[in-house]
Amino acid sequence: MAALLHYSKGHLSKIETGNKRPTPDFARRCDAVLDAGGKLTDLVSTQSSDAPLPETHGDGEVWLMNLASDGKSWFQPMDRRQALAAGAASVLAFGMGGTHAVASQADVLSTFRTMFDQFRQLGQTASPSVVLPALIAQTHTLRELAAQSRPRLQAEILALNSRYAEFAGWMAQESGNDRAALWWTDRAVEFAEAGDDRTLGAYSLVRRALVTMYLDDAQQTIELARQAQNARPSARIHGLAAQREAQGHALAGDYDSCMRSLDRARKLLSTVELDGEPVIGTANLPDPVAMVTGWCLHDLGRPRDAAAILDREIRRVPTGALRSQARYGVRRALAHAEAGDVDHACALLEQVLGAVDSVDSATITTDLRRLARALGRFHTASSVRKLQPRLIASLHNKIA
Repeated sequence: MAALLHYSKGHLSKIETGNKRPTPDFARRCDAVLDAGGKLTDLVSTQSSDAPLPETHGDGEVWLMNLASDGKSWFQPMDRRQALAAGAASVLAFGMGGTHAVASQADVLSTFRTMFDQFRQLGQTASPSVVLPALIAQTHTLRELAAQSRPRLQAEILALNSRYAEFAGWMAQESGNDRAALWWTDRAVEFAEAGDDRTLGAYSLVRRALVTMYLDDAQQTIELARQAQNARPSARIHGLAAQREAQGHALAGDYDSCMRSLDRARKLLSTVELDGEPVIGTANLPDPVAMVTGWCLHDLGRPRDAAAILDREIRRVPTGALRSQARYGVRRALAHAEAGDVDHACALLEQVLGAVDSVDSATITTDLRRLARALGRFHTASSVRKLQPRLIASLHNKIA
């Protein structure tokens, strides 16, 4: 059994005698090896992340951006009266103009659309701390521009603004702030609905399910993804929700339900043609369902099958998409390590650690810690000893 799971006999003995608690990952691996159909996974309790979405503050809300001389920045939304009571009146009085006078709002909208693509590209190569301040500023500017625009253009501006806010939510999650991620997603829904787009509300549930997925909360992930699909969203959001449901089933050790959800996602997403407008979700994966399938197979305790798919799909990711390269590169190395291919896992990880450090992602760090624990089981291997100082330094930088 130890040879099949790539754990030591001592570790298995401690779990067998009750001296050590099994992790959900370990239970899923045992489930797959013993073909237990999820029964072992069900025995390992998981945490619940059932928390309300952030409250909406409405038109009385003030956005405060603080920029320190040492390069640090932070953002705080608050009620206008709270801001005045806190002594922010002098800050607010130091404004940069009132009305947004522009020669052609259509030209300005086109410029903001181009800038959004550039922000997405920057988000693939830089830390969220670099992207978020400017992204928040542009989101605020679009919000004010929409309020002063002609009705014909207002809906278009609000639609673009919702994409800016949604991307800010993703960057907030990548920075490790789940609460801020949900707050920005909530703003994105508000902007979209103000522009008469009712589909983004369903995507807020998909985003929430991503938060619960990284908390290993299988049940909440499944329930939120199903709620999103029941909301009659667009085909793309429906497909993304089906993908997220599959990831929840994988965490629960339910292979059949996972594969059915992936089949549904593949069918839905194959009908969607990207028309050049800002898209919801990743735009860097040629076949996102295939990549997610590899991700799910790992969580289902089938690392060798996962590694085969991830090996193939990661070669198709654009070289400039460092965040995607880092995310799936770490997951690929994790799959190989769990399959017992330790030397190869170390070689793969060494190739992407530079990108991991550059993009500074809290979600990628979750897998990096898992990989560190997996490699720790093979601490006597020369490849692990050689890589360990570099891996420890990378993890230390994330904690710092």
